[in-house]
This record gives sequence, C-alpha cells and structure tokens, in this order.
Amino acid sequence: MNEKRLKEAEQNFREFVSESLLKKEKFDRNIFERFYQNSLESLRAADSLLESRTSFLWTIVSSYYAMFYIASAYVYEKGYKAQHKIVHKVVGEALIVLAKDELTEKMIEYYEEEKDKALSIAENLLNNFEFERAKRARFHYEMTEAIKESKAKTSLSRAKEFVSVFRKMLDEKTTE
Repeated sequence: MNEKRLKEAEQNFREFVSESLLKKEKFDRNIFERFYQNSLESLRAADSLLESRTSFLWTIVSSYYAMFYIASAYVYEKGYKAQHKIVHKVVGEALIVLAKDELTEKMIEYYEEEKDKALSIAENLLNNFEFERAKRARFHYEMTEAIKESKAKTSLSRAKEFVSVFRKMLDEKTTE
C-alpha cells in the first residue's frame, strides 16, 4: 500500500470520525461476538457454496462478508464502531489506519526469519480487503453473468487468509 493511499485513509478516517460515521464506543462483548461469529458463518457459507457449485456470485459475496465482519470486529475491538451510512467504506478505511502497524508487527513475528515476506503479506492483506470490496460491488451489482469459478476461488482463498490472520490477532487479545 503506497504512502498516498495511507494518507488518504488517514484523512478519510478523521473525516468519518468528525462526521459521526465512525464513533468511539465502549466495548460490548455481545457486539464483538456478533461480528466475529458472522465472519465465521460467512466463511462457512462461502466454502459450502463453492464446494456445491451453487453460486459463484454468492461465494464471492460471502467471502467478502467474512472479511468485512472480522474487520468490523477488529475495528470495534480498537474502540470504534461504524454507523450505518457507507459502512463498508468506513470499515475499510478504519481497518487500514488501525491495523497497518499491528498487522505488520504480527506478520514479522509470525514470519520472523522472512521479514520482507512478512511486510509484503501484511500489505497484501489490507489490499485484498479493498480488492474484494470492489469486486463484490462490481460483480454483485454490475456483472453477475460474467462471474467465473476462478474468481470465486480467489475470493474464498483471500477471505480464509484474511479471517485467519485477524482471528489470531483478536484471539490473542481476548485471552490476555
């Protein structure tokens, strides 16, 4: 993720907070668990849809929602909750601002002997969230007839990796 994009996310984050699209909120375990469990349910649904070849469109949508819900859980755990207006954009920008440093640090920790690889993985996870958000919107609303199985597999693979990393980070915090 380039410096220009990071600065844009930081500016959007400040604007979202000032416009009350993203609010500081006291932690409520039930809200956190709802986001967390919705992520796992969305991932199971995406897996099932792809395995049964029922719908590649809904595999992509469910994969994205698995990422969105775990991102929402992460943002919420950091003390913020997106409101209902442009919620996907708000969560995406908040994720970049709130997770970049910790994600980089965790990836270096997980891949200690391969620091360059870790930095690349951390950056790719955040980029993948943006790609999947855009893909979901594009395919969901514009190009459903053009969906390919390979795109559904890519979405599910990205979602599994994204959810896995953020679950680890969140699970470490909730067991401390």
